[in-house]
Amino acid sequence: MLEIYHRSLPTQDIYQKLDIMARKNNLGANCIFIGIVRDENSISGLSFDIYEPILKTWFQTWEIQIENQGGILYMAHSLGDVPCGESSFACAILSSQRKVALSFFDKFIEDFKHNAPIWKYDIKDGKRIYAKDRSNPLPHSGLLG
Repeated sequence: MLEIYHRSLPTQDIYQKLDIMARKNNLGANCIFIGIVRDENSISGLSFDIYEPILKTWFQTWEIQIENQGGILYMAHSLGDVPCGESSFACAILSSQRKVALSFFDKFIEDFKHNAPIWKYDIKDGKRIYAKDRSNPLPHSGLLG
């Protein structure tokens, strides 16, 4: 399940949704990662652009891998501005036992950081500034790479 929010993520709602999903599917492992925008480099927040068609294809590849091992993958991301202290990224892997969830967790997040078509901008003095030093070029991205 992939969700895009046009604001900060409603983390409490996401926690509740994942808890219900785990109980409904009789899954004992519910591994959740929540990314929170930090106040660093004098920013007031981050802003994100997303290219949804490629994101959906990238996500489905992971979703199938995890489903083939009996797990469920969930991811949410913000589109637009997210102030410091709020969440912009959440992912979870649910499975019957922790082994499946934990075996995919770090790999999924690292691949997300390097291959998901999401561009990050610092918000400083009300301006969006591309965070080039903390970004990775997408493979085969032509001019964007």
